[in-house]
Amino acid sequence: MVALRRGLLVTTILVPCGAVGLAGRAAAQGDTIALEQIDVVPVTPVGGAGGAARAETGAAGGALPLSKVPFTAETVTARQFEQDRATLDPTFTLARTTPGVSLSDGQGNSFRQTLTYRGFDASPLQGAPQGLAVYQNGTRINEAFGDVVNWDLIPQVAINRIDLVTGNPIFGLNALGGAVNIAMKNGFTWQGQEVSVMGGSDGRILGTLQYGEVVGPWSFYFAGEGLKDDGWRFRSPSEIGRVYADIGHRTPDSEFHLIASGAKTFFGATSAAPVDLQRLTERAIFTNPQTIDTEAGQIQVTGKVNLSPTWDLAGNAYVRRFSQFVVDGNDGNFENCSTRSSFRGFLCFEDDGFSPAPGQTQAQFRNQFLILGPNGQPIPFRAGIPYGTHDTVRTEATGYGGTLQATNRDRVFDHANTFILGGSIDAASYTFKSASTLGVINPDLSVTTDPNNPTYGLIPGLGTGPIRTAAALGVAPSQVIGSNLYMGLYALDTFDVTDQLSLTAGARLNFARISTQDLTGFSPDVTGTHFFTRLNPVAGLTYRFFPWLTLYGGYSESNRAPTPLELACANPNRPCLLPNSLVADPPLQQVEAHTYEAGIRGTVPDVAEGGLLTYKLGFFRTDLTNDILQIAVPGNAARGYFVNVPATQRQGIEVAAEYVGERLRLYANYALIDATFQFRGDLSSPNNPLADDGLITVRPGNKLPLVPEHQIKAGFEYAITPQWKFGLNVAAFSSSYFRGDESNLNRKLPAYAIANLNTSVQLTRNMEVFALVTNLFNTRVPNFGTFLERTEPGELFANRYALNDPRTTALIQPLSVYGGMRVTW
Repeated sequence: MVALRRGLLVTTILVPCGAVGLAGRAAAQGDTIALEQIDVVPVTPVGGAGGAARAETGAAGGALPLSKVPFTAETVTARQFEQDRATLDPTFTLARTTPGVSLSDGQGNSFRQTLTYRGFDASPLQGAPQGLAVYQNGTRINEAFGDVVNWDLIPQVAINRIDLVTGNPIFGLNALGGAVNIAMKNGFTWQGQEVSVMGGSDGRILGTLQYGEVVGPWSFYFAGEGLKDDGWRFRSPSEIGRVYADIGHRTPDSEFHLIASGAKTFFGATSAAPVDLQRLTERAIFTNPQTIDTEAGQIQVTGKVNLSPTWDLAGNAYVRRFSQFVVDGNDGNFENCSTRSSFRGFLCFEDDGFSPAPGQTQAQFRNQFLILGPNGQPIPFRAGIPYGTHDTVRTEATGYGGTLQATNRDRVFDHANTFILGGSIDAASYTFKSASTLGVINPDLSVTTDPNNPTYGLIPGLGTGPIRTAAALGVAPSQVIGSNLYMGLYALDTFDVTDQLSLTAGARLNFARISTQDLTGFSPDVTGTHFFTRLNPVAGLTYRFFPWLTLYGGYSESNRAPTPLELACANPNRPCLLPNSLVADPPLQQVEAHTYEAGIRGTVPDVAEGGLLTYKLGFFRTDLTNDILQIAVPGNAARGYFVNVPATQRQGIEVAAEYVGERLRLYANYALIDATFQFRGDLSSPNNPLADDGLITVRPGNKLPLVPEHQIKAGFEYAITPQWKFGLNVAAFSSSYFRGDESNLNRKLPAYAIANLNTSVQLTRNMEVFALVTNLFNTRVPNFGTFLERTEPGELFANRYALNDPRTTALIQPLSVYGGMRVTW
């Protein structure tokens, strides 16, 4: 921990393994390094927002010295995000520095990647199982409908620090693999004026500004960001606009903040592409348009008060509004009606991928659904036309809630003790609408619609199988409203048995109520209310052998309630066109996790000309029961459903070290992540080329897809002169399996390494120029892959392309060069 003391202002900054902290800047500026205040980390959601209350103790609100925390905490600081400022993407920095963090680009856009930590996801993809709880200034920002995390909505320039905290159920729902706690800047933690302008590869133009000031007891902070580029693939532009503002007030015993933030983003061509098309050009995309237009706004109040010399009260309240509109051009399973001769010659929707009812054969079950135009008349079938659908999805949510927490530091039996008691409530209402329009797939793979045939309808039940509603197909219009209510009560106590030994114990009680209602009449089974409760304990100890060596170990439990999307799409006989429609909902069970951690860590001062050396060696294991997977149905991989599986496991080792000196910052770390299934059973994977009649067999020990088992990261930044800095970092990841290959039978995604270079020159006191080169050696491999339906022999997709390879992948971003200028005053 580095304490920067300027007058009455005291700012505590974490310097953990694997993170280049502000210690280097502090040392360079001659600031005091108070070793007794090293490594303070949040242990509750409201513990990472900073503040004056108890700041002199290094343990404001729900924060504790790392030497007393029995689980892992990793931190990335504002200095590191500043180094990657041209990316405007916080996941980029997390992935290049933090042990156990990797990215998978399922949408072909660096701003929409899935962040995976220890085999658990925080993803913007609807339907992706979410295993990390994400907080911003103590407010949970997993969105209401699918618990997704939209990293593109977070203003990077305004981030003060991000803590990744594991093994701590105090962070509530979704903290299966841990929590991501984002603390933003305010006028007390950042002062000055700064404007940056940048440009570079793929036509990228971006600018940032921030302003911070303290006037008496008041503070003011504002940040804004704007970006536009064309993307490195066809039809894949990115547009980002983000603002953040904070007004604060503090006294010696209190601090309050009023915070407002907003963001609007737009992305195009967000999907993986068939390998056959990528062989023609690495810029290939698949059916389009595939655009995502997102808006979000939030107003928040945070506060901390010293009630007495030993009691603190902290809390927050917020209102959040989220809106997202997705346009998606897709292939369509349409054919000439043939079930009844009276409809032959008209267009039907093929439905031969569902499971037959008891006593039925697949042939008896086969159905077709007649397509009707806007006039209610059947649409003639035209041979040789590659039919598709133009699908739209709109998700809107309004959430509100807050957290209130009391902290006591009275001595117990003349021993130091920290007791935290708190509660939280998060409520949200949402609407979900989807619609499909009949279209044609053009030679360039764009899907266009006929204005004379707008949104279509279906007549079900023309075959010998049971009658099915149109919404059950996942292609008819759907409209669902619903609400979530999440409540939690928690307590955590850390007791110092001796000056070296600290014991921690606590628990959190989670309650979830999820209600959904179908408004179309097509899917009445969607309507329902589900309740989930669980008490999650945590216990652990730390023993400080020496000031530079601490042993830690702990056990904890956590849970995740199924999302509204998962609950409404859990029937294998009524799957969804994910994420476009909702259908009947056999209830899913909540996911439960049991986590064990142990390791050593420490900070060694005065190493090599007065620098700080931090290090860590840790072991972890998390056992999950009732984990939720997204499953495709036989015959049509575009449709799917969610299912509980008996057990999965994540375990591994993390080793990290970092040196921070006056001119040199150097780090290196390694992570082994063994993420496996722990059950035997058959799963549907219709396009897996080694599937048996659309099924694959999962066995205990099979690896989870898209989780690299080995990760190595290293980097340095060196001040060649007081004005010129140069840095290089490398991150290497081992191979991983394709999504849809849970049986581990196919060849894997390749191993790869990415190197990034950064440099900056301070031209004058107020002006700096800088450059960033990402993927320095232009590594062209995918970090995401799944399977698609191949064309039949002699057939062409869209009458033009033979798709013989079942693989579809998204390549990592190619070599990109950015440069810019920063002016401060």
